[in-house]
Amino acid sequence: MLDALCARFADVEAATWQDRFARGCVLDVEGRPLDASAAYRVGIEIQYFREVPDEPVIPFAETVVHADTHLVVACKPHFLPVAPTGAYVRETLLTRLVRRFDNPDLVPLHRIDRDTAGLLLFSACKETRGLYQALFRERRIRKHYLAVAPPLPGLTFPYVHRSRLEPGEPFFRMREGAGEPNSETVIDVVARGVQMWTYRLEPVTGRKHQLRVHMAALGAPILHDRFYPELEKQRSDDPQRRLQLYAHTLAFDDPLTGEPRQFTATAGPAMPG
Repeated sequence: MLDALCARFADVEAATWQDRFARGCVLDVEGRPLDASAAYRVGIEIQYFREVPDEPVIPFAETVVHADTHLVVACKPHFLPVAPTGAYVRETLLTRLVRRFDNPDLVPLHRIDRDTAGLLLFSACKETRGLYQALFRERRIRKHYLAVAPPLPGLTFPYVHRSRLEPGEPFFRMREGAGEPNSETVIDVVARGVQMWTYRLEPVTGRKHQLRVHMAALGAPILHDRFYPELEKQRSDDPQRRLQLYAHTLAFDDPLTGEPRQFTATAGPAMPG
């Protein structure tokens, strides 16, 4: 196995793989640690935990809103990724929750941006995971966000915005394009201030960056948005300039019991002045 992994991942030194084997970080498909001398065969499935040297520490804590045999609902702080990506492995909501509950079967059922705070739903049980995944696939879950953005006095609320979203430039941004709409957001107003309003956003579809693009397209970009309408120069995470977008509520009929369930985030934006 050691020789096979060194050949497959030539940029990773053999000593790094040897250390991962020694610490039990290379596992078989059942989650059992493998020995470096284990026999390699075509088609074998293994798991290993990617590690990032000097991974940035995110000094904000998540809050667990609910936990049972099947589901974990957590409120994610700003700047914390949902799952391992890029420079983040340990500092992700998934990794923190797996460690907290000692449950490697935890899987996020949906995602929100690293800059966005709020509710995430996790499957905690392999046997019932498909039932909860179907809620999202079949649009049987109701999600509402709160956002602070400039006023839109020319619109009548609730307002429905539909457009075609497609990849933009650079690759991680989205944009509105011509053609049949593939995204829809219902927008309402919760509070009106002089310079900013608080909006209630309901994404009917779940396109990448949908709420951020739609609000920017209407002329009311969400406060402290680093990507829209223009891409800011790269800067460090600033707690004083957090994106004012919060995944505030999740509601659905439980596929196991048929009972209605609703969860509400533990925090949200300050009302506009």
